[in-house]
Amino acid sequence: MPGTKTKSGGKRTGSGRSSFKPSDEQRELVSQLVAFGMRHADVCRFIKTSHGKPISEPTLRKYFGTELDNGLMLSNVKVAQTLYKKATAGDTASMIFWLKTRADWRDAPQRVELTGNGGGPIQNVNMTAAQFEKIARTIADEV
Repeated sequence: MPGTKTKSGGKRTGSGRSSFKPSDEQRELVSQLVAFGMRHADVCRFIKTSHGKPISEPTLRKYFGTELDNGLMLSNVKVAQTLYKKATAGDTASMIFWLKTRADWRDAPQRVELTGNGGGPIQNVNMTAAQFEKIARTIADEV
């Protein structure tokens, strides 16, 4: 009889939902998806129960905590290894990036100098909004 209680008051042995058991392939997939920056809700859609349904976020956290914690870190390690190899092999862009981010190198500050007509000083003109509108209309009429 389905749902019949046992002598101790609980449901019969074997009744209810079966416990989720993650496979090694699912663990690797979760680790990769997290490394790629996917949200936990989206990762759940890729992991299926034995009945073919996506797992819930609490189930994801319960069974894949290590993968969730380490997935992004592992991908950062791989990228850092590749960057390091390229930088030490002489790739100029990789060397510059490494030195700027890891060795506190900085570009010289850029200086912008503004000048007026013919290299002279900039002329500052104060005018009211009405004066500006009059000049703008004159220019628009000429075009």
